[in-house]
Amino acid sequence: MPPTLASLVQHSALKLTVRAGADRLDTPVRWAHASELADPVPYMDGGELLLVTATNLDAENAESMRRYVRRLAGAGVAGVGFAVGVNYEDIPAALLDAAEEEGLPLLEVPRRTPFLAISKAVSAAIAADQYRAVTAGFEAQRELTKAALAGDGPADLLARLAAHIDGWAALYDTSGAVLAAAPDWAARRAARLTPDVERLRDRPAPASVVVGDSEDRVELQSLGTGRRARGALAVGTGAALGTAERYAVHSAVALLTLTTARSRSLQGAEQRLGAAVLRMLLAGQPDHARAVAGDLYGGLLDAPFRLLIAEAAAPAGFDLLTETMEAAAARSGEALLMVPEGERVVVLAADGGTAVAACASYAEAQDDRAPREGGAEDSDVVVGLSAPCGPIAVSAAYKQAEQALSVARRRGRALVEHEELAAGSVLPLLADDAVRAFADGMLRALYEHDAKGRGDLVASLRAWLSRHGQWDAAAADLGVHRHTLRYRMRRVEEILGRSLDDPDVRMELWLALKATEAAAPTED
Repeated sequence: MPPTLASLVQHSALKLTVRAGADRLDTPVRWAHASELADPVPYMDGGELLLVTATNLDAENAESMRRYVRRLAGAGVAGVGFAVGVNYEDIPAALLDAAEEEGLPLLEVPRRTPFLAISKAVSAAIAADQYRAVTAGFEAQRELTKAALAGDGPADLLARLAAHIDGWAALYDTSGAVLAAAPDWAARRAARLTPDVERLRDRPAPASVVVGDSEDRVELQSLGTGRRARGALAVGTGAALGTAERYAVHSAVALLTLTTARSRSLQGAEQRLGAAVLRMLLAGQPDHARAVAGDLYGGLLDAPFRLLIAEAAAPAGFDLLTETMEAAAARSGEALLMVPEGERVVVLAADGGTAVAACASYAEAQDDRAPREGGAEDSDVVVGLSAPCGPIAVSAAYKQAEQALSVARRRGRALVEHEELAAGSVLPLLADDAVRAFADGMLRALYEHDAKGRGDLVASLRAWLSRHGQWDAAAADLGVHRHTLRYRMRRVEEILGRSLDDPDVRMELWLALKATEAAAPTED
């Protein structure tokens, strides 16, 4: 604690006497300063003990003293030390009354106590307080370092930090989820700050922000030194942090940042191992892949998993998606194999696990977000997800994910599962813009012919194809003679320059007709 007026009054060598403001002696003293100016306020910062002999003061004028004391109190002066036996044998009543009225502490300084002695006492007390703070800060740093090196996770480090700041502490991952908190009750309080953590994440590290109120003041500090924060630390206290507490928080930020950087290095090594495992799986060597995977990825290969391929408009998209999946997998203890592949990333994740669910939630939130003017955002991703598979079928799952990714890209969706393509009818796929353009080009000449009133070739073609080329059945559906239908089909061949005897041509024409129907507006 810094020196206070009370500690100076109790200093046996100074012999100070309290003459006014006895109920405010707990006021901290930032410095002791002697001034005989009639108005010293312009030269004050606040928190000073002002030492005077009243050489230039009209100390016996009540109105003058009220103005003088009122200005000192308004400037945040801690108190006034008045030297008796110099210009006045006792403190003038006008000054005493003004100090009592304003509640400003007024100390009597005996003639034998030089102002310099008071200044030295204040300076020594401030230096001692700073030394105690630095010592406490170094002690906190040693304890926090020991906790970080123990390798038992961040819980012990947070517990020691909370004790040092006499408050609470919490650690967040990049998604804003609470990884650990101390004491335990702080986890719920910390969870309410997730939106603030998300906003802090978007600022270049290191960054900090103060939130909360006077009863629960919370500082958020980002972790990491790169373009993006790798997490955040929250510390909650009942008041602003002191010097010792600030040392402890800065040490915790540094240690957690180093731990995060070390984790990223280990993650890089794991990615290289994961890439080797993926190459073996794609090459049809599941036994070799399982041997290389060991304990790190072996559990992932023992149960059904999904393969997903993601593309992003910019690296920031990969960062947000992969960090979201990593955080979800870490919280649930799932293994996650993640391999960068050029401008894409390939992921193996447990089927039905939290990582796949986190990916789906991320994609859903992206689809729900209104698109920005000018195209995709840097955080936008496109994901193709395979059906559940095992180690022996990874090559097929890779093709499934690529197919789903291609469809997601064409449809403007963030995520498409291969099961969506494999189930149900192929007809919904005909709504694709590229398919509609193909259909329009293939059938345009027939529609133009019909529009001039020369016949009904499109309807005739549709009826003939739907009856698999059976002339009598198709003619009956149209209500025309079969010879009329034969004539129309010859006209179709002449206009298109294609033979209806070719099964590929019949297939393309049928799909073109279906695509045209899918594009036609529905009636209410």
